[in-house]
Amino acid sequence: MVFKKIRKGHADWRNFLCSTPARDYVFQKDAYEDQIDRAAENIRNADCVIIGAGAGASTAAGIQYGGKRFTDNFGEFIEKYGVHYMTDMYAAGFYPYPSEEAKWGYWSKHALMNRFDPPALPLYTKLYDIVKSKEYFVLTTNVDHQFYKAGFDEKRIFATQGDYGKIQCQKACHSKTYDAKELFRKMDEARKDCLIPSELVPKCPVCGGNMAMNLRCDNYFVEDEAWHEAADRYACFLEQNKDKKVVLLELGVGFNTPVIIKFVFHDAVRKNKSANYICVNLFEAAAPVDIQDRSICISADCGRVIEDLLAVKNKNI
Repeated sequence: MVFKKIRKGHADWRNFLCSTPARDYVFQKDAYEDQIDRAAENIRNADCVIIGAGAGASTAAGIQYGGKRFTDNFGEFIEKYGVHYMTDMYAAGFYPYPSEEAKWGYWSKHALMNRFDPPALPLYTKLYDIVKSKEYFVLTTNVDHQFYKAGFDEKRIFATQGDYGKIQCQKACHSKTYDAKELFRKMDEARKDCLIPSELVPKCPVCGGNMAMNLRCDNYFVEDEAWHEAADRYACFLEQNKDKKVVLLELGVGFNTPVIIKFVFHDAVRKNKSANYICVNLFEAAAPVDIQDRSICISADCGRVIEDLLAVKNKNI
């Protein structure tokens, strides 16, 4: 992954990353109820909680990219471009659309389905109820805005990979992003045969070139001023709490892109002997051997775990 040169005065994004996996990992076999009780106790006794949320969290919340949710809502795209290419919303995002009208025909619907139309989902509102009385910060690779909708303080969220609600110059000729909610609504209303009218195709206001979604999928991802300010706040939070009792709560983060959250959390626990690691993942809940004594690895659905953690918290009030 390539990152642009950091602008003077801002925290260096590369300092947040860790690309070194552990030599060995362990899967814990403790009883689920015991793990929930220990995790709730860790959170209760922590000075602060750092939440790291990946795609698995939003999938568990109900924002599923495949299956019936995809086929029910994107049938016209599947029929037009072929079932072999349109397997789910993730794959559809990488389809080589033949025109800008076709590209935005798809992406406008995708953004509405996953960013604008869903309300704050219960997994996220319950997670907020768990940590709202604590010092907390959210590090997420998700771009669906659920943390913001659920009530988390926007000054305590660093969404590293972009936002489905914003667009940018496709070649990143300038470091600015643009809110696209109203534009996407117009596109959705005017779309016919998977295409939007040419007059709705956005163009860069600076270079006149094509626009793109503000997603980290190539070397042209725009890190705007708001992105850098969020990175700065995250860096400050880490510095202020580096020696405190910290719980690193990882939700739905797999090993496909572990350098932003998973490996970083492992490294943080190694460096801070007062830190504890809670990993929640349906299939990949594991911890490095060297921090297993300060780790709780829960192999269960994120939604179920959050609900049970909140129940324990409420019982102990």
